[in-house]
Amino acid sequence: MSYVGKIYKNAYSGLSPATWWLSLVMLINRSGTMVVPFMTLYMTQALHYNIAKAGAVMAIFGAGAVCGGFLGGKLTDKFGFYNIQLSALLCGGAMFIVLGQMTSYMAICACTFVLAVLNESFRPANSTAIAQYSNEQNRTRCYSLNRLSINLGWALGSAVGGFIASKNYHLLFWIDGLTNIGAAFLLRSVLSPQRNAQTPSQKDKKPIEDKSRSPYSDKLYLFFIFLTIMFSYSFFQLFTTVPVFYRTSLRLPEWQIGAVMAVNGLIVAVVEMVLVFKLEQKKKNLKFISAGILLISMSFLVFNILPGTLMVAVSSMLFITIGEMLSMPFMNSFMISRTDEGNRGQYAGLYTVAWSVAQVIGPFTGTQIVEQYGFTTLWWFITAMCILTALGFAYLRIRVDRNK
Repeated sequence: MSYVGKIYKNAYSGLSPATWWLSLVMLINRSGTMVVPFMTLYMTQALHYNIAKAGAVMAIFGAGAVCGGFLGGKLTDKFGFYNIQLSALLCGGAMFIVLGQMTSYMAICACTFVLAVLNESFRPANSTAIAQYSNEQNRTRCYSLNRLSINLGWALGSAVGGFIASKNYHLLFWIDGLTNIGAAFLLRSVLSPQRNAQTPSQKDKKPIEDKSRSPYSDKLYLFFIFLTIMFSYSFFQLFTTVPVFYRTSLRLPEWQIGAVMAVNGLIVAVVEMVLVFKLEQKKKNLKFISAGILLISMSFLVFNILPGTLMVAVSSMLFITIGEMLSMPFMNSFMISRTDEGNRGQYAGLYTVAWSVAQVIGPFTGTQIVEQYGFTTLWWFITAMCILTALGFAYLRIRVDRNK
């Protein structure tokens, strides 16, 4: 037991106070994450729209997220990561509440787009902040700590959200909005330039140097972005078609859907930091990413090869959880490794855009495939896409090693 305790102590040691504060901000924010994972169910069960229209709303969210990621990256390099994070949390929180009051389809689409722009502009600023508060030796762990907060919040939000959704879907929007606003107040209290020495003020910010490389001229990074889109296309099925599959094909009630999703966050919270601590010094980021994506392919394959019960949902969630722990932290590290202080926001913004593009095409095409051909076809398609993506990351590793 003392050996296990020592491993956990070492895994969490050496991180700056600002990193811990930022993770607490993220925990509060993500504890209210209830709208996005239950949006398709809200549209189909509470508002009685068909699954294709629900998927279109999620695609609109993705389109807004593309704009938000691009805009957030540009604004981060110009105005600083603190200001963009604060604005995104406050405005996004208010917009969650507004969206919850909408009932007409066009109003929902319009508000969803605005919400996504505000919400996703937070991500490149947040990635830049993590890089600022960390060093090269512990950067992957700092990203993992941030993900730990996200997943703890996700576990709590999914579990509570599933219970609330079974009673009143509209409460989800209020909780999501108020936790965003609460996170903004904590961010201002502990990480403003006046209260934290590691947060640069605007007057201390160095001007962007002309020699900073544009992410659009970095061919290896652009290939990485393409692979990220393929990966996130598959991963986003977890938030759109998978919950509907649980409800309609496996006949799981909302509270069980929330509980299964909470398993993901809890395992990540307990295991990921130790796993990354053991792996980050091996400097094999792209190899770990490939292995993780292969495991994620298994999470969709089991839907077609195992009988449809609660256990198949749990088995799938275990595969996808282990796979994301191996892949996502090292994807963040690879992204930041290509940057300098002058272009970090733009690189992070393009990475956010990659996820957002997948949020456009993933839910829309995924729900259309279900509507036309059924879930079985979709799961075969996603399995094949994951395998191709894993092979792509293996090829990227060869290219990167050759360039070195």
